[in-house]
Amino acid sequence: MEGNAAGLWKDWKLHVLVLAIVCVTELIGQHSISVGVGIILLLPMLYAVIIGIAVYFTPLVTKKQSEKAETLVYITLTLLIAKFGVQAGPALPQLIEAGPALILQEIGNLGTILIALPVAILLGLKRESIGMTHSIGREPNLALITDKFGLSSPEGRGVMSMYIFGTVFGSIFLGLISGFLATATPLHPYSFAMATGVGSGSMAAASLGPLVAAFPDMADTITAFSGASNLLTSVTGLYASIFIGLPLTEKLYKVLTKRKNYSEPEIEMESTIVITEEVKEESKTKVVK
Repeated sequence: MEGNAAGLWKDWKLHVLVLAIVCVTELIGQHSISVGVGIILLLPMLYAVIIGIAVYFTPLVTKKQSEKAETLVYITLTLLIAKFGVQAGPALPQLIEAGPALILQEIGNLGTILIALPVAILLGLKRESIGMTHSIGREPNLALITDKFGLSSPEGRGVMSMYIFGTVFGSIFLGLISGFLATATPLHPYSFAMATGVGSGSMAAASLGPLVAAFPDMADTITAFSGASNLLTSVTGLYASIFIGLPLTEKLYKVLTKRKNYSEPEIEMESTIVITEEVKEESKTKVVK
C-alpha cells in the first residue's frame, strides 16, 4: 500500500490524465432528461466514472497505474466523510428528530432480499443467489461470506460478482436513479437522503449529487442526513447482515427451492414409469412375434 502511494505521487502522467477528465466533465456540465413526471440528472461525476472506465481500456492507462490509483480513492473518501461530519453539525436537531427513521432505515436495505432472491432463483441461479442478494455486497459483506462459506464457494462467487458489478456500475446506477425517484415520487427529499447511505462512500456521493442539484435550498440538510445514514449503515450494516440478512436469505432460499426440489424427483419418476411401460410393450411385441 505504501509503495503504491509513493509511486502514485510521482506518476505525473496519471495526474494529468485525471485532471483532463475532470476538466472535460466540468465543461460538459450538468444536464437533465425529463422522463414522465421525473427527471434524470446527468452530473459531471457520472461522466467522470464512464470516461474513467473507457480510458482504462486504452493505452493511456496501464494496469499498474490503475492499481496505484486505488489508494487515492481512500484519501478522497476521507475528505468526503469529513465534509459530511462538518455539515452534520448544524443539522443535529433534525438528525435527532429523525433518530428512529435513521436507525430503522437499515431494515429497508434488507428489503432487497425479498425482491432480488426470487428473481435470481427464477433466472436459474442456485446458492450463488444467497451471496448475491443477502446485502449490497460491499467489503464487510464480502468478508462475512468469505468467513462463513469461503470465497471459492457458490455463495462466495455470488457476493464477489456483486462486489465487482457494484464497483463498476453501482455509482452510475445510483447517480441516475436517485434524482429520477426524488422528482417522480411524492416522498420527502430527506427520505431519499437517508436512502443514499448504503454503506459505500462512492455510491453515497454519486446518489447524493442529483438530490442536492434537485433541491439546492435543502442541500446542507440533505448532505447531513446522507452522511449520518451512511455512517450508521457502515457501523450497523454488518451486524444486520449477520443476524438478519444472511439467515433470512438462507431460510427464504430453502423455502423457494423446496417445491422445485420436490418436483424434480416427481418428474424423474414419471419419466421412469413411461420408459418402463414402453419397454414392457416392446417385450410383449417380441413375444407375440
